[in-house]
Amino acid sequence: MLPEKRATYDLGVPDSYKFYLKAGSTESLDKAFDGSNFLFHDQLVHTTYDDYWKKRDLSRHMKNVHAAVMTVGGWFDAEDLSGPFKTFHAIDEFNPGAVNTLVVGPWTHGGWSRNDGDRLGDVTFNSKTSLFYRENIEYPFFEHYLKERDGGVLPKAYVFETGSNVWKKYDAWPPKAAAARMLYFHAEGKLSFDAPNEKAGVDEYVSDPAHPVPFVDYTTDTVPQRYMDDDQRFASRRPDVLTYETEPLTEDVTIAGPVRPKLKVSSSGTDADFVVKLIDVYPDDYPDPPSDAMGKRVVGAAPVLMGGYEQLVRGEPMRAKFRDSWEKPTALTPGKMVEVNAEMPDINHTFRAGHRIMVQVQSSWFPLVDRNPQTFVDIPFAKPEQFVKATESVYRNAGAASGVEVLVVPQH
Repeated sequence: MLPEKRATYDLGVPDSYKFYLKAGSTESLDKAFDGSNFLFHDQLVHTTYDDYWKKRDLSRHMKNVHAAVMTVGGWFDAEDLSGPFKTFHAIDEFNPGAVNTLVVGPWTHGGWSRNDGDRLGDVTFNSKTSLFYRENIEYPFFEHYLKERDGGVLPKAYVFETGSNVWKKYDAWPPKAAAARMLYFHAEGKLSFDAPNEKAGVDEYVSDPAHPVPFVDYTTDTVPQRYMDDDQRFASRRPDVLTYETEPLTEDVTIAGPVRPKLKVSSSGTDADFVVKLIDVYPDDYPDPPSDAMGKRVVGAAPVLMGGYEQLVRGEPMRAKFRDSWEKPTALTPGKMVEVNAEMPDINHTFRAGHRIMVQVQSSWFPLVDRNPQTFVDIPFAKPEQFVKATESVYRNAGAASGVEVLVVPQH
């Protein structure tokens, strides 16, 4: 029997940014469904980590696991990026000694079985990674544990390293050799592993919910999976996005494991979002893919220019009201500095010598993330007058240093 055709919602316009901006609060979308989308409604009204979410957190229930487990995920899975890591760690926690392996490739949701896995958007991985997985990881695993044949024993973590585009085997995840280091924000948009020593330093921008930062720089009526490694140069040009970058790297820097932003911030509002993006900036002389367009003779699609490309490696929003608890949100006091710390999903990426590491900070990522009114309210039900401009401040001095903690793997 063929599966039922999945119902789709007609936006009425080919531009999701325009549609969702005009829609106002997310409550209006719930009303548009007229109660027909129970999942959307349930997730709309459960705005804190209450029993609804706790019951659905599968990692809390990974007990009495006796079969060999291989948890597979993708670095660019827009639907469930953190789930494989939570599942993998939960199995280890509740079932000591169980056969438990993590496999992660440069894939979208289910990409290990749906395509070749050789590229995503403008970024290429130099091999058919999905085919490699099916032939060299998945098939031997089942041959070994279902048919008791040799060759299926896997390392604890078998992961594809983006940037260098190679498969890596580790006896733990994150790798035991990975050491925590802070990438600190500095004046004039500098980023460094050295802590700031200036006595005063702060960067500010005005966040306007009426003009949120888009999550892609092209018109789309959906969430294209390629956004997960798209070029971020458009965001660097906006005045409501802070951009920090290192000098060109003199050697490769490999980061593996979760990425932890640690910000010292204040706001003129009573709530705020802080979206942090970790980005790989290509050198200006990075070769372009083949194209017939030369010079000004561009009469078709614009060629992709990879020199200076700002590849998104990981991005995640942090809602300030949840800085202390997912269950009990608290308002910001206008002008008062607070710490906003978070953990972004894992990466395994090498920033090559000659590249730069960049971090962007902004307060909207629309319509991927719903707009924060920047007043302390129940956001889905915010009224139009509660959406206000706010000045966001990010501190970067010796007494209040902001940055991103990463796990750096030593180069051998």
